Amino acid sequence: MNKLIQHSIQASIAVKQAILSDTAFLQKIEQAAQILTETFRKDGKVLFCGNGGSAADAQHIAAELSGRFYLDRPALFAEALHVNTSFVTAVANDYGYDAVYARMVQAAGKPGDVLVAISTSGNSTNILKAIEMAREKGMNVIGFTGETGGKMASLCHLLLNVPATDTPRIQEAHILIGHIVCQWVEEAMFGNV
Repeated sequence: MNKLIQHSIQASIAVKQAILSDTAFLQKIEQAAQILTETFRKDGKVLFCGNGGSAADAQHIAAELSGRFYLDRPALFAEALHVNTSFVTAVANDYGYDAVYARMVQAAGKPGDVLVAISTSGNSTNILKAIEMAREKGMNVIGFTGETGGKMASLCHLLLNVPATDTPRIQEAHILIGHIVCQWVEEAMFGNV
């Protein structure tokens, strides 16, 4: 059991070390933070979507922005699109699960808003449809994926494709990146960045 624990921790560190060593990837994280900052400065909103663990990550990161991260400051409009279970189940029942996020993007998204789409494979149909709707609405799309980016690679304005193929390691890196972006946004808007 000890080897399993050590291997998991070492694998997680290796992914984060690969990110840390990749200047281009670090610049993409900075670019994502700048896009969100400018969106909030223009009174725009940031919508998040994902499935399973990525839905939990979407909700987690949205809460850090809409609530607070480090600073006691005004709330920012950030929301995970799956939190209204009545909406999700009604749309899934009436239109199919593939439409649940696109439908909410259609209702809530405005030009200049941001969709943060999270999918470790980059191939989740409901996420792809949400991205397509966001682009139709004139929104910026930031994707969080695994190494290949999947089908999302060609659809996102900015792709943060974590250099890993193992889902837990990808998700751990997504939360790290999400926390960095939240801290950047908060400090840029309310601190001393």
